[in-house]
Amino acid sequence: MLWTNIFQSLLVAAVVLWVLDIPRMAGISLYTEQLLTICLGLTLALAYIAETGRKRHWSDWIAVILSLGICGYVTARYEHLTLEIATLPLDGLVISIVLVALILEASRRVSGWGFVGMILAIAIYVYISPHLPGDFQTRYVSPGRMVTYVALDLNGAIGSILQVAVLIVIPFTILGQVLARTGGADFFSDIAMSAMGRFRGGAAKIAVVGSGLFGMISGSAVSNVLAVGIVTIPTMIKSGFTPHRAAAIESVGSTGGQLMPPVMGASAFIMAEFLQVPYGSVCVAAAIPAFLYYACLFFHVDLEAAKHKIGAAKIADAPPVLEILKSGWHFLVPIAFLVFALMYPEKLLLTPEKAAIVSTALLICLALVFGYRGNRMSFLDILRAIMETGRVSLDIILIGAAAGIMVGIMSVSGLAFSMTIQLLAIAGNNVFVLLLLIAVLAFVLGIGLPTVSVYILTATLLAPALVKLGVTPMAAHMFVMYNGILSMITPPVAFAAYAAANIARTDGWTTGWIACVVGWSTFILPFLFVLTPSLLMDGSWTEIVLNLARVSFGIWLGTIAAVGFGLSRLTLAGRTIYAVIALAVVLPPEAFKSAIVINAAGIVGAVGMLTVDWLTRKKDLRPATPY
Repeated sequence: MLWTNIFQSLLVAAVVLWVLDIPRMAGISLYTEQLLTICLGLTLALAYIAETGRKRHWSDWIAVILSLGICGYVTARYEHLTLEIATLPLDGLVISIVLVALILEASRRVSGWGFVGMILAIAIYVYISPHLPGDFQTRYVSPGRMVTYVALDLNGAIGSILQVAVLIVIPFTILGQVLARTGGADFFSDIAMSAMGRFRGGAAKIAVVGSGLFGMISGSAVSNVLAVGIVTIPTMIKSGFTPHRAAAIESVGSTGGQLMPPVMGASAFIMAEFLQVPYGSVCVAAAIPAFLYYACLFFHVDLEAAKHKIGAAKIADAPPVLEILKSGWHFLVPIAFLVFALMYPEKLLLTPEKAAIVSTALLICLALVFGYRGNRMSFLDILRAIMETGRVSLDIILIGAAAGIMVGIMSVSGLAFSMTIQLLAIAGNNVFVLLLLIAVLAFVLGIGLPTVSVYILTATLLAPALVKLGVTPMAAHMFVMYNGILSMITPPVAFAAYAAANIARTDGWTTGWIACVVGWSTFILPFLFVLTPSLLMDGSWTEIVLNLARVSFGIWLGTIAAVGFGLSRLTLAGRTIYAVIALAVVLPPEAFKSAIVINAAGIVGAVGMLTVDWLTRKKDLRPATPY
């Protein structure tokens, strides 16, 4: 525990000091890559002593010493090593082999075999592919050049992906940790409880709103489930939802946190780096898809509650909204500051990571002064929360380093370019066919992998093919990211669904499949915003508003079909008709020339079906004629 605290404290301190530009002010000149190497060494050491599932062995301590020693050596001789890397010096070759092995083993311990196995498979393919025919070929690279390239080159382990994981994700994780520890999670849950608890299906609506609010800052599906679900899932079960349904609703709501601006998940920061755009641009593009995602979930719980006659949440002593805002208004100040800093970087001249640190400092000051509902955290408690960010960030940093190895392999061998050509050939240069193919591949690649790993893999291998066919880079990367997060709720892995099922004391397999029905919009939204750019805020305000209204209406109709209840219970035939009408309404007008006619026909059909539905309900509610 002592060494764990030391390593994670040093890691967080190094990042915060660098973001605040303290080394330069102190006259210490370092390359960014040198700082990344220091942080990588501390992370590897932390992984080998803090994440060992078995009793610590002497080999773990050897790995710690090697991690610190090698990364210290690279930091000290970084400039010379980069100049000599082309000649494959012996010391560079040896430390590269050991460093790559340490990264892959630490990643395996923290995240499992999934991503590591994928990297090893790609490496094996690269040495088989020169003997394959045509477009399946890649150029041959000697093992020595390969390992030094992925270990020491700017396109390898110590590259842009690790830079995002260390210098951007850690400051935002600090903000999330402090917000949760100072009562921010309770504040958001209380707001959701007070605002939604009195409506039908109130307990589930609390889960939707609470998960969305907390997800704005946390950006982690499983963390969101554990923070919010511990309250919402038992409340939903008490209100009348089945344990499977309650767990499924919470898992879908928590997964949406990765799509919810302003923080989203780590994938969004990496996306901004890949696209070379300000992070605020990613937040703006993600706003409407996130709204539609949570709108679908809200529609689902409302209709499900109406179908099963589930009333308001059974919550004792729920304070009114004004009282909650009066006690916790100070939590909104740093969030508002962060949103402004991200949206208008030219006004405050703050990078995203510096904005996160300033927001955290503002939050700490306000929390120490005001507390929340009579509870005030001590400065020592807040310091402990900041320090634990090092351990919380372990998986992201190690995935960043391992992803750098993967990207380096594909870059030096030409595999990424070869994959683009193969996908275009298979799809026959048809955008819709390519979208379907990539959606399936993204889902398959996502089985057993964390969302960040899936995004990096698909953004490198699959997104370039979409861009080649004229899809905007933002839409292409959003498409693969949305399809990548499906692994959180779809069996056999379904990390978020299993975490929620554990709280509900039910099985994760069934929960995962129900979550797929609850979150059905996630399967079609990516296709919609690729073919309708205005859903990513790319177009005139008229287009944006009209398409948002049309798609929202279509998603409500689709949810009626999924639940089997609109204004009254539906037969199988009625559900089928609603599903067909929903597809007609959401069909992108840009899909083909007469698509807008189908939209109009769908809207007319929807009005007709809703009228019939209303008349049926009115007839069912009519009192029986007495004899």
